[in-house]
Amino acid sequence: MKITLLAATAVALIPLAGLAAEGKKAPPPTAGRSISFDELDSNKDGRISMPEASADPALVESFSKADKNGDGYLDNAEFDSRTKPQE
Repeated sequence: MKITLLAATAVALIPLAGLAAEGKKAPPPTAGRSISFDELDSNKDGRISMPEASADPALVESFSKADKNGDGYLDNAEFDSRTKPQE
């Protein structure tokens, strides 16, 4: 159990190491303006991790619900779908 928890923690921290190495941060949100996918995708890998999403508090709140496939990242389609009503 302890090894599983330790391994899960290590895997969860990998994206943070990549962001720290690049030293790039998404710009802070401007009042009344949401941040675009491209602005949040600071490492330009085509997906938004939770550390990248942290630049937009509203996105952090909806991140897990928007992450439809549960991979811990939002692709462009998942990012766009978070603002559209569910059918």
